[in-house]
Amino acid sequence: MNVPTEISFTPWNKGKLVGQKAPLRLRDIWDIRVRLQLAKKTRDLALFNLAIDSKLRGCDLVNLRV
Repeated sequence: MNVPTEISFTPWNKGKLVGQKAPLRLRDIWDIRVRLQLAKKTRDLALFNLAIDSKLRGCDLVNLRV
């Protein structure tokens, strides 16, 4: 008679932080804006401002068409 052997299974998220991330603080937002301005990344700055102002998620922001 075959006795089932126990297979060790390790979840992919064991020991990792899961769930929602903490929201950006106001200082973090301004740091990102300043860095984008200094790097002359106008397009990225416009997308970042749109995302912050409209509270869109990244997947919704990518699907926008102008």
